[in-house]
Amino acid sequence: MIIVVHFLLIKQNLRFDFLTNAMIQDITTKDRKQFHVNVLGYKNITFEHFTVSAPDESPNTDGIHIGRSDGVNVLNSEIKTGDDCVSIGDGSKNLVSNGVTCGPGHGTSIGSLELFKNEEPVDGVTVKNCTFTNTSNGVRIKTWPGAEPGTCSNIHFEDITATNVSSPIIIDQKYCPRNKCKINEESKVKLRNISFKNIHGTSALPEAVKIIYSATLPCENVELADIEITHSGPTGPVVSQCSNVKPKVSGKQNPAPCSAPIPAKPTSAA
Repeated sequence: MIIVVHFLLIKQNLRFDFLTNAMIQDITTKDRKQFHVNVLGYKNITFEHFTVSAPDESPNTDGIHIGRSDGVNVLNSEIKTGDDCVSIGDGSKNLVSNGVTCGPGHGTSIGSLELFKNEEPVDGVTVKNCTFTNTSNGVRIKTWPGAEPGTCSNIHFEDITATNVSSPIIIDQKYCPRNKCKINEESKVKLRNISFKNIHGTSALPEAVKIIYSATLPCENVELADIEITHSGPTGPVVSQCSNVKPKVSGKQNPAPCSAPIPAKPTSAA
């Protein structure tokens, strides 16, 4: 079954549950109070030429939130919002985000993961040919400390352009907004096979790369290849902060990998 949807949608929530083999095209969604689109239980679904617009100060207005779905594609879309442009939740598998323009917003995020019991693994996510402008994050993985065990594997970010992004590259296994977590405990989410390749542009803050891993679940195969990020602000050069990780490195690297320590009490980005 092939479903093709063409329409302008304004001022109502949009939710797709348990669809298979669908194409959803040419939708504009504007100024929602919370998530613009929620995707649950999909298999082989493509969103293309999707436009989202919301003020940058609007909370919880994620552009497209995806969970427990296999084979979702988000292609050639423009998302301006006050939260994650594309948020990828538990149970997401074989997902591709290609040609997405994000900004303002919080970037593309996997997670936050394993706050609740019985969350499913994330496996096979590719984010490529995407542009982030004036966002708080670029590409990000975030997991809760002291919460539930889980896995997140085979995640690839490549051919990314960041312009004046506060945190262009971030893995945060101490994600703890508003201190509502067990910050002194370690994350129980195992991260495997994560790569950041050909990521370039400017960072609004000196900390352009921030990789915070769990001390009890050391990384397995994290790769940084051809990273070229400079600082767009008035203070010093960009740095790369690392904790509990020694990434595989290749190609040009600016900032130098793991050139600065993580603060004792890191601040979680929104």
